[in-house]
Amino acid sequence: MRLLIKIVFLFAMVLPVLFSCESNFRDVQRINSVAFSPVGESEDVDLKYTDSGKVKAVMVSKLMLDYTQLEYGFNEFPKGVKITLYDTSGNKTYIEANYGIRYEGTDVMDLRGNVRISTDDGKLLTTEQLYYDQKNEWFYTEQYFKYRDSQGNNLEGPGLDCSKDFKVFNVQRSKGALNQLQE
Repeated sequence: MRLLIKIVFLFAMVLPVLFSCESNFRDVQRINSVAFSPVGESEDVDLKYTDSGKVKAVMVSKLMLDYTQLEYGFNEFPKGVKITLYDTSGNKTYIEANYGIRYEGTDVMDLRGNVRISTDDGKLLTTEQLYYDQKNEWFYTEQYFKYRDSQGNNLEGPGLDCSKDFKVFNVQRSKGALNQLQE
């Protein structure tokens, strides 16, 4: 009986210490966590980028979250993004994605989920993730892609980088059929 009382007494003394350590550990975790919330939210965004009075791009999104207060700031588009790019001749390139991030200071957009790029002349590129370098007007991905044009040419494979007008392609281990190349 005395042994049982000693065990119960010991258990009663040790149990609160164990729970106390757990509570302190969680408090330390909370103290070390960083508040990661946007400095601003915008709904139904419709931005126009101009250069010398000419519209170069239009970006539309249901929601934009602004994290530019962070050391490596960015804008997030969690409900998708649609971008229309214009060249000097007025030709358009259309970009759609389920999700996007634009990194401040880099002019690079990370587009994810059903990424679809199309042009007025029938070119189409699809992939699950694609980066768009706005400054150099260049697309690149390491993900599997599919490309086709109105001439019946098609190309697919893992990884590519290309110009926004699809005139310059660099591909890796791709396959496809090129019937006639456009000038």
